[in-house]
Amino acid sequence: MVAGELLQEQHVLPNSKPEGAVTEGNTNEDSAYKELSNGSVHITLDPKVQKLELPPPDEKEAMLPGEQNNETLETRLYWKRFAVLAVFSLYSLVNAFQWIQYSIISNIFVDYYSVSSTTIDWLSIVYMVAYVPLIFPATWLLDKKGLRMTALLGAGLNALGAWVKCASVGPGLFWVTMTAQVICSVAQVFILGLPSRIASVWFGPREVSTACATAVLGNQLGVAIGFLLPPVLVPNTADDKDLMGHNISIMFYGTAGLSTLFFLLTIFVVKDRPPLPPSKAQAVLSTVPAEDYSYKKSIINLFKNKPFILLLISYGIMTGSFYSVSTLLNQMMITHYPGEELNTGRIGLTLVVAGMLGSILCGIWLDRTKTYKLTTLTVYILSFVGMVVFTFTLNLDHLLVIFFTAGALGFFMTGYLPIGFEFGVEITYPESEGTSSGLLNAFAQVFGIIFTLIQGQLTTDYSPLIGNIFLCAWILLGIVLTGSH
Repeated sequence: MVAGELLQEQHVLPNSKPEGAVTEGNTNEDSAYKELSNGSVHITLDPKVQKLELPPPDEKEAMLPGEQNNETLETRLYWKRFAVLAVFSLYSLVNAFQWIQYSIISNIFVDYYSVSSTTIDWLSIVYMVAYVPLIFPATWLLDKKGLRMTALLGAGLNALGAWVKCASVGPGLFWVTMTAQVICSVAQVFILGLPSRIASVWFGPREVSTACATAVLGNQLGVAIGFLLPPVLVPNTADDKDLMGHNISIMFYGTAGLSTLFFLLTIFVVKDRPPLPPSKAQAVLSTVPAEDYSYKKSIINLFKNKPFILLLISYGIMTGSFYSVSTLLNQMMITHYPGEELNTGRIGLTLVVAGMLGSILCGIWLDRTKTYKLTTLTVYILSFVGMVVFTFTLNLDHLLVIFFTAGALGFFMTGYLPIGFEFGVEITYPESEGTSSGLLNAFAQVFGIIFTLIQGQLTTDYSPLIGNIFLCAWILLGIVLTGSH
């Protein structure tokens, strides 16, 4: 009989025999039985047997194919995950250093290349411009060719751009240094989307947020060093351009050497994934056939996700504001504190180092609590407060106050970056981490371009105060959008 087929039931009254019944001996004993028949087959069941419960259906029948063997899926954490994370963080660091190395001493490069401050700003903005059209093919490459290929492109182009810069030392060679910066900006496209992928593919479920924050930390550390070293390596020697060129050359050659070393380490260390997955979730995902994944469908799904759209805008506002403040910090400070290039670099360092601490603490907090929305909203509000305080203390002629307010601003504003990544992965699961991270970074670059150009113009035409108020208004909008997720 097929399971689930219905039997006709016939009840037997005491002291009676239904038609067609077969009985022997005492009818009283027979009357204690119930007979079931479908008209062609006669069945007699003991009531005790009827009371026995049927075994529950196998739950595996209701599971997805990848989940049926969930208990038998083998997972393992490898020590090599720390080497992969370290190598990525190091070449990400150098790429970030190359982004900010011009802006923090923009007045020196203006003098050396005899160009405008807006032209020097484009050496930073080009990082953002290149990212927007290239992020989609870069994300496709990450999903189709894997982590290793993407990492090699990022590290390799980063080293190539660094060596081209070495050929740009000369007052009339601005176009060479711009070409080199374009190459480095393309390398960045293959770097910024990797933290969440490395964290999810190589690290355990209770390490993911911390690993992602650490990967982002490498980039932030590069920005911090980019604030600190250029003013030290290239002091303002306006009366001696030969010495200025020599100092710039030392900075460029040192960067090229380190970039090459980290590219070689990438070749030997970074792999697509460990032999065994680090978590049950990754193990299940690895059982899904590759042809089941559609990059185009993933993009469509993300743009249909309203909370993610709101996150795209709010993340873009916050990160774009950070890019703008970092790019224009030298112009803000030199306006109020002429000749303080070295302290400007130190303030930038304070901004980012405080943010690195914020990133680590927020990553640990998320791993322990998983309170993504609450943490995101809280950090956003505190970033707004920090921006307002920084804006209205910038012209007080007290550098120590600027160090403090910049540190507070950096702690929350830079600390928000890994939170946004992880929140994006959380609300878009099971879409690819690379796709969601790529879109977040694309919106960040768009806002960074817009904010840097507008704030830079406002700073030049009016004052740093007006430029910073412009950013404050946008961050306030970001709070409203974050609360609407």
